[in-house]
Amino acid sequence: MPDLRLVFMGTPEFAVPSLKILLAHGYTVAAVVTAPDKPTGRGQKITCSPIKTLACKHNLPVLQPTCLKDHVFVKQLQSFQANLQVVVAFKMLPQVIWHMPSLGTVNLHASLLPQYRGAAPIHWAVINGERETGVTTFFLAQTMDTGPIILQEKERIHDCDTTGMLYTRLMHKGAQLVLKTVKAIENKTYTRTPHPTISESLIKKAPKIYKSTGQINWQQPAQAIRNFIRGLAPYPGAWTVLQGKNFKIYGVETVPACTQQLKPGEIISDGKHYVYIGTQDAPLAITSLQLAGKKLMIIEDFLKGNRLGGTFSL
Repeated sequence: MPDLRLVFMGTPEFAVPSLKILLAHGYTVAAVVTAPDKPTGRGQKITCSPIKTLACKHNLPVLQPTCLKDHVFVKQLQSFQANLQVVVAFKMLPQVIWHMPSLGTVNLHASLLPQYRGAAPIHWAVINGERETGVTTFFLAQTMDTGPIILQEKERIHDCDTTGMLYTRLMHKGAQLVLKTVKAIENKTYTRTPHPTISESLIKKAPKIYKSTGQINWQQPAQAIRNFIRGLAPYPGAWTVLQGKNFKIYGVETVPACTQQLKPGEIISDGKHYVYIGTQDAPLAITSLQLAGKKLMIIEDFLKGNRLGGTFSL
């Protein structure tokens, strides 16, 4: 087999350890493909992606196409003569791109495929109360997240995990799996495993998460709401409307015993130490929250400047 010549495709922080580990192990990365620079933050300052920052640090050629089917970009990509492409947290590729290298295009996905196909597998695994997830490398194919599986690694989901915590662990575990996968392809020791035959109705989906996804439904059971809040922390955040204001709630705890039975959405607070909110089956204690435009606060600090004593409803 000729020496590997890679093109790496990725954009966010999640992709950075994977590119770093390939470079650290001496692989030739002929070029990097990432999203165009874009305005961010309140000042709308033009900012490049984390992957572009790393690529520039290593003096790697960077391509930032606005359209992946553009013939100029396709010709540019062909000119690097890569025989393997590695994709981590990037856009869905057209066939003309993923079919280009002789050894194929490998993708890292943050779930144990075929479960949680889609754009937000980490969020939905936590929201759904899963106890285990993982990372998968596979060859891209025509349909999203369905190509032959190369390798998988499992990762436990702890009861206290937020999506942010799990994201960090999977980011680094995924980088190790990318390295292991590229080595296996280099040494011809890999296999192509078809996705197990499972009824489509039994495959859990992971659609993109939007800010509007985050409104808390207090009619649900307490554990489902707690998982929902964990699954949307730190971004985009689960939210509710309280006294006409939007609040993001980042932490809740189950209440072992409450002196008063609360209906779903009903609130009781002593105005100093606690805020309990009723759910379908048991109250939850809010431990941390954020008012729009303000900093994140623990509940005691929040209550110092916001009077919420008594019993009332959302």
